Amino acid sequence: MLNRPASETQITHLQRLWLYLWCGLVMLFLILPSLIVIPMSFSDSIYLEFPPRNWSLRWYENYFGSLEWREATYVSLKAAFFTVLVATPMGTAAAYGLHVSGMRFATLIRIALVMPLMTPIILIAIGVFYLFAKMHLNYTLLGLIIAHSTLAIPFVLVTVSSGLQTYDMNQEMVARSLGASRLRAFFTVTLPQIRFSVISGALFAFITSLDEVIVAMFISGGENATLNRRMFNALRDQIDPTIAAISTCLILVSIVLLMIAQFFGTQRARRPNP
Repeated sequence: MLNRPASETQITHLQRLWLYLWCGLVMLFLILPSLIVIPMSFSDSIYLEFPPRNWSLRWYENYFGSLEWREATYVSLKAAFFTVLVATPMGTAAAYGLHVSGMRFATLIRIALVMPLMTPIILIAIGVFYLFAKMHLNYTLLGLIIAHSTLAIPFVLVTVSSGLQTYDMNQEMVARSLGASRLRAFFTVTLPQIRFSVISGALFAFITSLDEVIVAMFISGGENATLNRRMFNALRDQIDPTIAAISTCLILVSIVLLMIAQFFGTQRARRPNP
């Protein structure tokens, strides 16, 4: 029942109603700006307006029909793809190494690796810009991949570390006692057990690279300008409703990837322990 507890210590849903309402208001505050962008992308007006007076797909046609926008999208997808290839194995290796090592300073090393999550992104962007300027990596795809990998590795590290917490390392020890090397034991025994965490970390790395804009504003440009950089440039120069259409597409991609990551996380949680 809504207002009748099953025991003397149980809190009813009616008593939690204020908490549900508060959480709903917070979620609405966070989600509402994104929800407003979606109908704006279907407007027929040459300006951003809400609610749209006339509905049209002209801005989606403008996005998919523009060579400039398509090239920027291709750069972002390439950067995100290679970021996954770099950040996933490095983050997984770091998580595994810290998990099995008995180092006294393992906690400090972990904190150092997740520092990009705690450091203001603008400071990272400025530091990366001046460092890459000396290495001639600004406005290159390689520089973009390295910078995005730096931001994505902490997400992979945290996700894989969470999976390793529920993994019984004795399984790997058994394989090694039977003659398997540590590397072979990891790939044949440990990795299959934590694969859902690794896949979730890879998806987070992809989203991190695809949605990142501040670092891209500093180190990407020219033919290697990302989609987000071109969006901000277009917003600065002129209010083009094409930006709303692109934002809607990015929102849908992010939602789909997060749902997939959630699915793998649920699968990992449901997997029975051997």
